[in-house]
Amino acid sequence: MRLLMNRAQQVCLTALIVLCAGCGWIGGAARPPWIDGNSVQYPSSQYLVGVGQADSRAQATEKAYAAVSRIFKAEITAQAKDWESYLVVESRGQTNTERRLTLDNVTRVTTDKVLENVQILDTWFDQKARQYYALAGMNRAQAESAMAERLAELDRTIQTQVTEARHTQDKLSRVRNLKRAAKNLVLREAYNTDLRTIRSSGQGSPAAYRVAELTAELEQFLATQYGMAVEISGEQAEPLERALIEGLTQEGFSVAGGGSAAGAAPVELSIKGTVRVWPIEVHDPQFRYVRWCTDAVIEDVATHRVIGAMSKGGKEGHVTEREAAAKAVRVMQQEFSSDLAHSVAAHVYGETDLPVTAAAPSGCPKETGAPPLSR
Repeated sequence: MRLLMNRAQQVCLTALIVLCAGCGWIGGAARPPWIDGNSVQYPSSQYLVGVGQADSRAQATEKAYAAVSRIFKAEITAQAKDWESYLVVESRGQTNTERRLTLDNVTRVTTDKVLENVQILDTWFDQKARQYYALAGMNRAQAESAMAERLAELDRTIQTQVTEARHTQDKLSRVRNLKRAAKNLVLREAYNTDLRTIRSSGQGSPAAYRVAELTAELEQFLATQYGMAVEISGEQAEPLERALIEGLTQEGFSVAGGGSAAGAAPVELSIKGTVRVWPIEVHDPQFRYVRWCTDAVIEDVATHRVIGAMSKGGKEGHVTEREAAAKAVRVMQQEFSSDLAHSVAAHVYGETDLPVTAAAPSGCPKETGAPPLSR
């Protein structure tokens, strides 16, 4: 009986060793050459690899994937200047940090696709150092085939959008198709950078268009063919109108204030708004308060149709009425002028629809009977 138990224990132990060896984490005496970047089994001509080392299996695997991802991110960052004209248009007037976030978003989209072709090729556990190692990598030929398909699909989409933009008589359709084509071309160039990284030759697949070319075409059309007119009336109207014009200009549009024509570009959109700021009584011995409200309607000039509207309001306080009013103006410039500029740009570029009301917005009361702000 004891002999049978010993044999059973030996069988279980052997099975456990085999099972663990199959998992790939039982350390051998020899250190695998791939840890030091030398592997006959996964040569660099056929595989793109990354090594991860950590105190746990999960962390080693994660670091191995990250090592492969960094290869692609580094290449995309190096090529980013080719797309800078588009990225500047996307974040015109914003900080450099925000511009880099736009680049990070592009990088994330492409590297996520690339990592679909990455898998764990080998693992090793260093029993002496108690360290786990993982080798992640992709087969270059397989990844190249998948990336070439994505590029071909994007090329077809870009060509359709450029063709429609250059042949349509509808101005809004032209703007939207050029914008989408430029955006897709940025994505296409990022994929092409990945393809150059995947190919051992370092050669990519040239595009039919350049980002700078389509961006310049869009800017030229907006400057000469798609103008806007802005007119804000009421209390503190001037700083809000100025902020709105600045915001729309930063989005790439030709804009004029006071309802006048937008320079050389014919006016396609008219934005008219009202602003009011008035003092209110609040039982607060330390602060004075004002209430503010803004209304705006966006009209298509050709059809005289209201295509969007925005209303906002709020209350601001400070030690004096004048300082409270100044604070209200700063808030209105951000919450009204900046938001309205972004909303109009998103509508023109076909990203989101403007909020539409059946009649003019009613955020501001017609009459309050409130005394004017003290000067």
